[in-house]
Amino acid sequence: MKFEEIAAVSGKGGLYKVLKPTKTGVILESLDGKKSKLVVGADAQVSILSEISIYTHTTDGATPLKEVMEKIHSEFEGDTGLDKKSGPDELKSFLKHVLPDYDEERVYVSDIKKLVTWYNLLSEIAPSSFASTEEQNSSEEEVSTEE
Repeated sequence: MKFEEIAAVSGKGGLYKVLKPTKTGVILESLDGKKSKLVVGADAQVSILSEISIYTHTTDGATPLKEVMEKIHSEFEGDTGLDKKSGPDELKSFLKHVLPDYDEERVYVSDIKKLVTWYNLLSEIAPSSFASTEEQNSSEEEVSTEE
C-alpha cells in the first residue's frame, strides 16, 4: 500500500484506504481491521498522506510525512515504544530525535500524537508503505516480470 492510497478524514480518527472516487466524493475503507466502508462527500476534508508535511526550520519550510515516517521506520523498525497516551515531553523529544529541525511553535503535541498513532497503525498493517519510492517501483517490476 502506498501513501498515495491512504487518507485521513478530518473529524474522524484513524486512517482509510482510498477505494474509488464517486461523483460527489470518495469511497474509503477503514484500516483498523473492521474494514468498514465510508462514503465522504466533497464537503469533507480528506487528506492524502502523501500530501501532508511537517513544519520545519529548513529552507523548504516543511518535510513530507512520508520522509519522516521512513526515517522513523529505519530507526525504530515498527516499535517506537510510544502511543497516543504518551506524555507531551516524551512525544516532543521523540520528534526532536527523528526530525531535529521541526518547528516547535507550529507542530503541536496533538500533531505528534497523530504521527505516532498513524505510524503504529501502518507499521502493523502495511509495513511495505515505508519502502522508498525506488524500492516500491523495483518490487512492482519484479511482480510484473514474474507473471
